[in-house]
Amino acid sequence: MAGEQVVRRLTAVLAADVAGYSRLVGNDEEDTLAQWKAHWHDLIEPSIKQYHGRIVRVIGDGALVEFASVVDAVRCAVEVQRGMAARNVDVPQDKRIEFRIGINFGELIVEGDDFWGDGVNIAARLEALAEPGGICVSGRVQEDAHGKLDIVFENAGEQQLKNIARPVRVYRIRPNGAAKVAPELALPSKPSIAVLPFDNMSADQEQEYFCDGIVEEIITGLSRIRWMFVIARNSSFVYKGRAQNVRQIGRELGVRYALEGSVRKATNRMRITAQLIEAESSAHLWAESYDRPLDDICAVQDEITMCVVGAIEPSLRKAEIDRVQRQRPSNLNAYDLVLRSLPFIYALMPKNAENSIPLLREALKLEPQYGLAHALLSWCFHVRFNRGGAREADRANAIRHAHEAIMHGSDDATALAIAAFVIALDEHDASTALKFFDQALTLSNSNIFALTGSAVMLAWMGNAEKAIERAKQALRLSPFDPLNFRAHSSMSIAHFYSGRYAEAADEARTAIGSNPAFSIPRAVLAASLLRLGRTEEARLAARLVLDCEPSFKSQKLSHLALQPKVLAALSDAWRELGLPD
Repeated sequence: MAGEQVVRRLTAVLAADVAGYSRLVGNDEEDTLAQWKAHWHDLIEPSIKQYHGRIVRVIGDGALVEFASVVDAVRCAVEVQRGMAARNVDVPQDKRIEFRIGINFGELIVEGDDFWGDGVNIAARLEALAEPGGICVSGRVQEDAHGKLDIVFENAGEQQLKNIARPVRVYRIRPNGAAKVAPELALPSKPSIAVLPFDNMSADQEQEYFCDGIVEEIITGLSRIRWMFVIARNSSFVYKGRAQNVRQIGRELGVRYALEGSVRKATNRMRITAQLIEAESSAHLWAESYDRPLDDICAVQDEITMCVVGAIEPSLRKAEIDRVQRQRPSNLNAYDLVLRSLPFIYALMPKNAENSIPLLREALKLEPQYGLAHALLSWCFHVRFNRGGAREADRANAIRHAHEAIMHGSDDATALAIAAFVIALDEHDASTALKFFDQALTLSNSNIFALTGSAVMLAWMGNAEKAIERAKQALRLSPFDPLNFRAHSSMSIAHFYSGRYAEAADEARTAIGSNPAFSIPRAVLAASLLRLGRTEEARLAARLVLDCEPSFKSQKLSHLALQPKVLAALSDAWRELGLPD
């Protein structure tokens, strides 16, 4: 009635039903009903009374029971399930009555002898999740009963239950034996990672959803990196709320790496930490913290996700390279051969390309449609063409393997980005290259190859501001990537073309510091110093260009002139400094 006060109380609710009841009745109605009555009168009802339960309602094959104590509710459920197992020993499988039980602790709306509300609904949903002969309980029940009973709770993770607004942490109880021991899984052939639930270090429990959202976004971002094997959210979230033994988790999930972290909110700022760990050794490979204002919490979430994903990719590449270099050469597969080639490739020097080419050719013998191997081989020929004699055969091979990479690596952002770079600078097809750079960034918007490669191309096209934007994004996402000298080099070219000679000199110096063997930033530095009126410094920088690359000539860079005015501006300065045309 409208004037009546709603009565609420906290209580433990047990919901039970018979698994496959309709099938059993369909097969033999009389025998099923007889068994059900016998089990009820001889086992279930006495157990409920023994543990001070109150039967609220019995409907068909199910029952709803209230307990003042969570521990009593769990004891009753365990006794019923153990008793049913004993009673079913001699019963054929197709005739057995087996109960599923769910237990929740929550607030109920009470009317007379009946009650309802989310507390009841959750118990019913937990019962539906239970295996025949099993018990599912909510996180609150597990917390209250843990350590008080001789049973094992298995964490089944957060579950989105039907018509329940928030996810519910679920635990399984196996009354008739120890918890199932998950078999140790074999490691995949490619780098494998689990992103574990981040710890909420804030007093505000509402931040749990923000923490979980960050982790879900990171999982999604890493899943776009095709050379990585990423554990799905439902599996990694099983470990939420548990003390995390990374070595054990690695073995249970079959992963080599784990990412863990924490979130702390204070007033109007949020601090997020993340660390990448090698599971077997527990060695920390990378760690970073992010301190951001909370003006736009969604934007903060997106930004941090991109930063973490962008940083993890090169960190994992380095860890994988270190790992495979410890292997015997006779044990290498195609992926291992590609990893062995990467340190040579990063140097961008012809002699290093010579070391990479046999490894990549061997990888393609083992796996002819390996898109990334084609892309890296394309890069090697590009380096040898541009810096090792301009042989037309190298340019042709670079272009051929770039197109093979696109054909076989259409879902690999790194393969597409490398191919796009070669197509732009060696095939002089900037429009096609832009299309594949964009496709790579659609697959993985934090891909460093795509960001730095497109920055270099855009700089030589004269699209200075876009080049600087891409380069800065790459540096923000992954400040320690070995390829970052390309980002600084592209910005030096873009600033020079825009007449910002001081900025061009600064970026060129940073690029030289990252890769002293790369002659282009040295040449840009010399040109920038000349335009700043620092002639003696410019002449010294020009001599260092020739020390770095004795065969340097501006004509050798003509293939880079996607916008001829860019190279012309530099060439004029080089000519004044006496560098060869």
